Amino acid sequence: MLDKEGYRPNVGIVLCNKNQQVLWARRIRHDGWQFPQGGVKEHESADDAMYRELREEIGLKPHQVQIIGRTSSWLHYDLPRSCRRYGHARFRGQKQLWFLLRLTGCDGDVCLDQGNRPEFDHWRWVTYWQPLRQVVHFKRDVYQAALRELEPFL
Repeated sequence: MLDKEGYRPNVGIVLCNKNQQVLWARRIRHDGWQFPQGGVKEHESADDAMYRELREEIGLKPHQVQIIGRTSSWLHYDLPRSCRRYGHARFRGQKQLWFLLRLTGCDGDVCLDQGNRPEFDHWRWVTYWQPLRQVVHFKRDVYQAALRELEPFL
């Protein structure tokens, strides 16, 4: 599903713990780290997509988190030309709504192999702004915008 500008709707998840650290996950078969994120399916709300991705990517259920913030609008990033495939269609990038969640369960509730195709093989807690120094370059601006907007909710 692409919008008229060629962006794929997506949700991003910033999960924090009681120490204001955020969950940072390493992609399987890649050396890249990122926040959990995933596409919004047709006829699915952003909230429903967030809860689905939360379960598939890090094994958490709605009762194990509390939504404490959300970006007010879509944030966009363009993919490098070599990555612009979505099925059989070419696309420009992603537009994302970002959610800030607080873990109400325990660290042991995080499970990276809940989905049919796990996306991550390792995770850790990091300081709130550390991801900006490590995320792939083409996502850096959207991460910065999301973190700035969500920080007051902490």
